[in-house]
Amino acid sequence: MKNQLIQQIARLDQLGKSAVRFGIVVVFLWIGGLKFFTYEADGIVPFVANSPFMSFFYNYPQEYKNYQNKEGELIPAHHAWHIQNNTYGFSYGLGLFLITIAVLVGLYKVAPLASMVGSLLVFIMTLGTLSFLVTTPESWVPHLTDEHHGFPYLSARGRLVIKDLVILGGALITISETAQIYLARLKEKSLKLKLSPAR
Repeated sequence: MKNQLIQQIARLDQLGKSAVRFGIVVVFLWIGGLKFFTYEADGIVPFVANSPFMSFFYNYPQEYKNYQNKEGELIPAHHAWHIQNNTYGFSYGLGLFLITIAVLVGLYKVAPLASMVGSLLVFIMTLGTLSFLVTTPESWVPHLTDEHHGFPYLSARGRLVIKDLVILGGALITISETAQIYLARLKEKSLKLKLSPAR
């Protein structure tokens, strides 16, 4: 009885792969969609402004600390600055990109090669997100009055970023699975050509 149960558990790998892919698609669709809303665009500003790879998307990345909003807070003067900073323009573009990636990853049975590229983009983007732990001071608890600050004390932003390690591993699974599907279909196509009667 115990061994039968373990055997059933051992066969969960395919279900696990499907769950990983589904999770990536849902997360990228949802987060991509939220990028079109003010509070989400405002929330990613410290990450983008401090990143040596992304700060050029903003017009005034060095000034962001004077115009930060809390979630659910809308200060008209800050909002006007974010418009000038290209905060929202960048966020809309990023949202569109994330949604496109989600669609590509989800189409693995229809277009495996395109889906593999989508999974590769997930992997690259996740590496970029994890780099925020190094470039964004707000990823760590600030030195205020608590003795626990800086590394290894992740702030709310830092805890959000570190979770992307799971997506990084998931992207490797979806890349590999999609490549296997593509190669299997290529082999099947080649075999059909060989077996088809010569005209």
